[in-house]
Amino acid sequence: MESNKPHIIQLPKITDPRGNLSIVESEQHVPFDIKRAYWIYDVPSGMQRYGHAFRTQHEFIIALSGSFDVILDDGIGEQLFHMDRAYYGLYVPPMTWRRIENFSSNAVVYVLSSELYDPEDYIEDFEEYKRLKIRD
Repeated sequence: MESNKPHIIQLPKITDPRGNLSIVESEQHVPFDIKRAYWIYDVPSGMQRYGHAFRTQHEFIIALSGSFDVILDDGIGEQLFHMDRAYYGLYVPPMTWRRIENFSSNAVVYVLSSELYDPEDYIEDFEEYKRLKIRD
């Protein structure tokens, strides 16, 4: 696995005339044990999923359908990742601010998480995130 920085990971792609297939496995294709999966869909045109960061949670984001942009901020600068392939995933380490925007029609954001849902893990205020990041 690459470093603990955000990066794209190419998943296996098995091509077949009947339709392609890709797989993702815990600690094989993603650098963590998968404990939860959720998906975002039916996002109205022009909307964005407002930003937040996680204290301990790792994420792996896949565009199952359509496309969208993931904007990551490490407290120093932003990186934009355009997600539009079902066989690419974006690794997002803890303490990385993220927002998702620029959704195409029928976009489906599939997220694999290293943790079960815990509202205490969320940082939803960017100023608080920056203060915590400085101490990091």
